Amino acid sequence: MHAYPRWKLWLILAVLIVSTMGSLPNLTSPPSWWPAGLSKSLNLGLDLKGGVHLVLDVDVDKAVERSVEEDVDSARQALRGGKIRYNSLEAKGTTLNIRIKDAAESVQAAKLLSDALPGYVQVDQGEGHFLLTIIKANATEIKKFAIDQAIEVIRTRIDALGTTEPVIVKQGDTRILVQIPGYEDTAHAKSLIGRTAQLEFKLVDEKGDLDKALQGNIPAGDIIMYGATETRAGETYKQPYLLMKRTELSGTEVSDARVSIDSRFNEYAVTLKFNGKGARKFDRLTAAHVGERFAIILEGSVMSAPVIRERISGGSAQITGSFSPAEAHDLAIVLRAGALPAPVKVVEERSIGPSLGKDSVDQGLNSIIIGSIFVLIFMGVYYRAFGIVANVALLFNMLLIVAAMSMIGSTLTLPGMAGIVLTIGMAVDANVLIFERIREELALGKTPLAAIDGGYDKALSTIVDANITTLIAAIVLFQFGTGPVKGFAVTLSVGIIASMFTAIMVTRAIVALSLENRGRIEKLSI
Repeated sequence: MHAYPRWKLWLILAVLIVSTMGSLPNLTSPPSWWPAGLSKSLNLGLDLKGGVHLVLDVDVDKAVERSVEEDVDSARQALRGGKIRYNSLEAKGTTLNIRIKDAAESVQAAKLLSDALPGYVQVDQGEGHFLLTIIKANATEIKKFAIDQAIEVIRTRIDALGTTEPVIVKQGDTRILVQIPGYEDTAHAKSLIGRTAQLEFKLVDEKGDLDKALQGNIPAGDIIMYGATETRAGETYKQPYLLMKRTELSGTEVSDARVSIDSRFNEYAVTLKFNGKGARKFDRLTAAHVGERFAIILEGSVMSAPVIRERISGGSAQITGSFSPAEAHDLAIVLRAGALPAPVKVVEERSIGPSLGKDSVDQGLNSIIIGSIFVLIFMGVYYRAFGIVANVALLFNMLLIVAAMSMIGSTLTLPGMAGIVLTIGMAVDANVLIFERIREELALGKTPLAAIDGGYDKALSTIVDANITTLIAAIVLFQFGTGPVKGFAVTLSVGIIASMFTAIMVTRAIVALSLENRGRIEKLSI
């Protein structure tokens, strides 16, 4: 048997030290000087730690309707570009209803609308009346995109809560599963996730008569909206506003939102920062309407309607509304994450308590401990001294798994614990192959040292092939699986890599060191 390379011994020692340091945070709080990368503890999944379980239903039809409403502006610009006047232009469900003033311009209007809105089926009703209905394929694509966008918005909002490894996946065509381990405030989670956060900026119609509008005589191109509910003289009241229907700016142009203090009233507020496009639009808006009011509308309610005192070129605005610190913080989160493309409704909710998680953890740990004990006993009895070597490597393997999963920030779930139990069996399986090869070499009459070399060398390719194919399967599970399946795949992948390292390198190092400087070896305890 050749002398075992010293660099491999140093590598094993380094891995042992790092693994021990990486596992320690799971048992006790490490000292302040401990490396940050080795200070993480294992994250427990929802089935172990408890938390919030929600199933959301996305109203994808609303997403299609909003898309049609946004196309009203495209139709308006197309007609104005062709200098064609119109009596009405409005969205109704998935259809645009357009009436132009001069029926003689119908042919020109039809072409302009067709060019501007290619995703619509156009029907000429005669006398300058057009109905444009969105194509079914386009509507389907909008619905699909709405689900994907909702998942990303919800993920951003949940990440702002400071939770770790939330599960946010699509279920069916219109539903989203949300699991937040370690977070038990279901009401707050629902409030934060479910807010559409639709933000709009509209000009106040200074020339319109609000009183007449409230009686039903609303000027063309205007809309009535209300402020937040207030209490006046013991009665609830909502301030009405007569606004221009056109949306000048929306939440899509907001790049950042932060909690701030309104210097005028010393109240909490939310300061918005627009992106480049939004900043330019806001600059033009404020420059063209100095002395007029513009309304800031959040989720259909007018938060404030300040007067534009001067041109604002900095690309920022402020939302006030007597917010508490928590309300301002949550509003900043949802605005920074972006608006949901469609309303969502909670159709299933569960708050999983930590007692259930503790029972699951205890049962999982018991299965790992019992499984390990049986494996250790079997290896020690069947392979004697070499079995003890394999047992030491197995303990090293478990330490390596815990440290690796802690350092990469992986989440341990019940299926993940099953993966650890499976890994224990796979780890000794590699040693079994090696030891059986050594026995075969001894049966052929080779010397003990030659049998050890031959056993490790001949078993190597089999071990690598078997583990690589299992690793490929684990990677596929991680890529296409969801939630608990991913947890199992992560544990299995880490366990496979750790078992290959301990079986091939660690056990051979222990054997080499134990036989070093012992002279001629007559018999092996295997």
